[in-house]
Formats: sequence, structure tokens, C-alpha cells
Amino acid sequence: MSSEPSTAPPAPTVEREFTVVARTQAQMVRRRFFRHRGALGGMLVLLAIVVLAFSSIGFGPVHGWWHQSYDGSGDVVNGGSPTLSVLPKFLGGHGFSIGQHPFGQSDIGTDFFALTMRGAQQSLIIAFTVGLVSTLLGLLVGAIAGFFRGFAESVLMRITDVFLTIPLLVIAAIVAHKYGGAGIMALALVLGFLEWMQLARLIRGELLSLREKEFIEAARALGASGPRIIMRHLLPNIVGTIIVNATLTISSAILLETALSYLGLGVRAPDTSLGLLVSNYQTASTTRPWLFWWPGLFIIAIALSVNFIGDGLRDAFDPKQNRVRA
Repeated sequence: MSSEPSTAPPAPTVEREFTVVARTQAQMVRRRFFRHRGALGGMLVLLAIVVLAFSSIGFGPVHGWWHQSYDGSGDVVNGGSPTLSVLPKFLGGHGFSIGQHPFGQSDIGTDFFALTMRGAQQSLIIAFTVGLVSTLLGLLVGAIAGFFRGFAESVLMRITDVFLTIPLLVIAAIVAHKYGGAGIMALALVLGFLEWMQLARLIRGELLSLREKEFIEAARALGASGPRIIMRHLLPNIVGTIIVNATLTISSAILLETALSYLGLGVRAPDTSLGLLVSNYQTASTTRPWLFWWPGLFIIAIALSVNFIGDGLRDAFDPKQNRVRA
């Protein structure tokens, strides 16, 4: 019995193509950040607060869409109770309505929504100014001490150590008592000059490690100057540390301003801030709690939003998280 060779066609081979997508460091950081739900939510909340605060009552020569003024007075209607209603009618409420004074009225009839928005404006300006000033100052001190070493490092680090040994709130209270009446920008600059120490030590530690790397030695061999090496080769490698620390400084700055205003050493009348509103109406927390809770809620929302953004940036810049799903 003979067997004939099989004439069946060979099985087709399946060719698979794999596409490798090269991503830059900036793209990976951006993808990690937007995958962080807490950071994304914090960014949206902070953006909403900024837009609401600066668009509602206006800022400077720009007029807002809200019809009430934060520095006016009038008759107190219905005990100054808030007219904002969010409870639907089927639950016994009045449906969604804003009314004439959604956050209520102050003792002299001032619209408290406009007053809270003015306080939010001032607190945000102070917080972001403190974050910018302290970041630039800490970056300058840390970069000089970490790269040049020697006498400059000894002097700058001893000054940093002296500032770190004194409680920040004590220094801020003493300085703010003297310069707090000069306006919010003067107060923000003063607080900015008191918040740079932690970043300076972080930058110094990072640069002490990076300055011994091969690419720094190669830059020196090519004749690059010290400032050029710092700006072109060192700072881009620690940008994550700088950005994360700046966001955390903004969060701590708004809490520090709140504490100083609560003690009567921060923003002073006739201007206002969220901390000053909390301080002025702390005794009304049992009789008219909305005067105390509205500025307090905005302080908590701003501080938490900035903290969540900082957490997201820290995770996004973490070099260990190098696996990004397509």
C-alpha cells in the first residue's frame, strides 16, 4: 500500500508589525500627570476658583459680571441669610436659584459673595507671588551653594540653617507686623523671602550629586562657564523638584497668610482676604455660620487643590515611573 505525498498548501505565515513610538520626556510627564485623577481634579477646581474670583467682581479696570460690590453697604435683608438654593423641589427645596445675595450679607449689608471673591483674589495673589519669589530665591541660593562649593556654600548654608532654626510663623509675624500695612504685594514679597530655605537645601543636595557626572565634566572640558553649566545642564535635570516644591509652597503660603490674617498681622482693612474674613466673623460661627464657613471652604478648596496638583507633578516627574501604557 503506497502513500502519496501530501499536496496541501503550506500554512500561511502571519507577519506581525510592531510600532515603537518614541516619546519625549515632556510627553511622558504630561501623560502621567493627566492620568493622575486627583491632580486633574485639583487643577480643574483651582482653575474654576481663579476664573470665578477674577471674573465675577472684576479686577483693576476690568469690570465683572456680578452686580454687587464688595465695598458697598445697604439694608440687611432677612437677617443676611444666603439666598443660594440648590435643593430640588421634590426634596422640599426651592430648586436651583442664586438670588440677590447667594452667600448672604455682612453686618453692614455688604454682599458676602462679592466680599468672598475679593478675599479669594487677594489670597491667590499672595500665594502665587510667595511661590514665585521663594522658588527663585531658593533656586539661586541652592545653585550657588551646590555648584561652586567652598566659601559661598559655607556662608549660604549657615544663613539657611539660622533661618530654619527659628519657627516660620514667628518670623512671619514679626516681619508682617512691620510691613503688613504696606499692601498685599509688600506682604507677599516679605513672605516669599521667608519660604526659600527648604528648596535651597534640596537644590544644593541635587547639584552636589549632578556636578560630578560625566556630562558635567565634558561641559567643563569644552570650556563652558559655571552659569552656563547650571542653566543648560543642571537645572533641566532637577526641574521636577523645582516645580513640585513651588506648588507645595503656594499651598503653605495661603495657609500662612490665613494664620497671619487670623492673628491680625496679615492683610488689613479696608482691604480683605480669606483669612481676614475668617478672623472677622469667627464669633458668628454659631449665629450666622455662613459668614465663617464660606471663606473657610474656599481656603480648604484652594489648599487641597494645590496639594493634589503637587502630588500629581511629583508622580509625573518621578523617573522610576517609566512605563506608560499606550
